[in-house]
Amino acid sequence: MKLNVVLYHPEIPQNTGNIMRSCVGFNAKLHLIKPLGFELDEKKLRRSCVDYYDYLNYEVYENWDDFKGENPGKYYFFTRYGHKSPIDIDFKKEENKDIYLVLGAESTGIAYDILKDNLDDCYRIPTTDRVRSLNLSNCAAIVMFLASSQISDPLIYSDEPECFKGKDFIENVNVDELTKVHKEYE
Repeated sequence: MKLNVVLYHPEIPQNTGNIMRSCVGFNAKLHLIKPLGFELDEKKLRRSCVDYYDYLNYEVYENWDDFKGENPGKYYFFTRYGHKSPIDIDFKKEENKDIYLVLGAESTGIAYDILKDNLDDCYRIPTTDRVRSLNLSNCAAIVMFLASSQISDPLIYSDEPECFKGKDFIENVNVDELTKVHKEYE
């Protein structure tokens, strides 16, 4: 089972850059379906992904049909028109399939015909009646977290990895020394 994020006609490069970083963090492959509201070139990608570009796994498709033809698996659509919460998805039941989390363009979402053909797999992140929807990159992070919390991926760490500060950093840190360092930067 592999986690995948699908952006259908993404428009805002900063959102896509944030989603790219989250894909690296959640070990997910990113699929971008044209048209894109920005140019995709290595320089711009590196800038939006900062230090994570070398770990990014992504692919670009001309249209929905091209994407769907190359990617069998279980699709979940996240839209303001969904009638179920993503908290209710049992991602574990798809253990033998790749999982695709599909999110739409910032201004128009996912095409209505695609949603209508997949009504049973449309989900809405619950919000108040004061917003139509949340920011695209926030939605992607929420649903990636929900999926990865159910999927056993050995590359996802619950504790701070040793290659950074490590699991026991707080327990072993010299608070007085770190406080001095923080004050020097103020």
